[in-house]
Amino acid sequence: MIDTSAIRERFRAVEPDLNERSRRLLAAVEAKTAGHGGIAAVSRSTGIARSTIGRGLKDRAAPGGLAGAIRRPGGGCPPLIEKDPTLLEDLGQLVEPATMGDPMRPLMWVSKSHAKLAAALREMGHKIADSSIPKLLGLLKYRRQVNRKTLEGSHNADRNAQFEHINAAVIATQAAGQPVISIDTKKKELIGAFKNGGSDYRLAGCPDKVNVHDFVNKDRNWPGGLGE
Repeated sequence: MIDTSAIRERFRAVEPDLNERSRRLLAAVEAKTAGHGGIAAVSRSTGIARSTIGRGLKDRAAPGGLAGAIRRPGGGCPPLIEKDPTLLEDLGQLVEPATMGDPMRPLMWVSKSHAKLAAALREMGHKIADSSIPKLLGLLKYRRQVNRKTLEGSHNADRNAQFEHINAAVIATQAAGQPVISIDTKKKELIGAFKNGGSDYRLAGCPDKVNVHDFVNKDRNWPGGLGE
């Protein structure tokens, strides 16, 4: 696992003394040293675009191409959030879990993909490409996270009874000389605080907490219960 905090500390220690070229070269060295996933980790830690880190890797592979002028500090295109002061705030409202399903919001009950977030922002009047969304989400400290099973429910006798019945039926069937076949059927997703596949953007270190077991809980007051 890549230690992004260490990368961040090393970069901040020398960043004031770096120019544009040395900045991307240092990022490239960190990415190369980190190995698989290094470019993404360095980009998250330093805020440097992946394309810039990739250019630094090319520079290291062909040092003869490092000659030439270096732009003065502040050169280049200004950041999106400077050209569009309300962009970050509007994006934060779109990815906030509580806004999902709100009829007053432009993004309702859809997956929060980069393309859909960018499309929603464009409908709000912002000029932004899909590729700019990951960096902006990083500024908001959002990361893709899967559910974490931490909510332990009460013991349900039906859970063990279900498997005991299956086991007894298998033993009886085999004793009668009959074959037993296990069939994997299509899964129906449960509604509530249950583990589902995939990931979603949430604040870093704050995964959505779900039940440890996916067995239906009849307690109406427990997260993931049948409700009213």
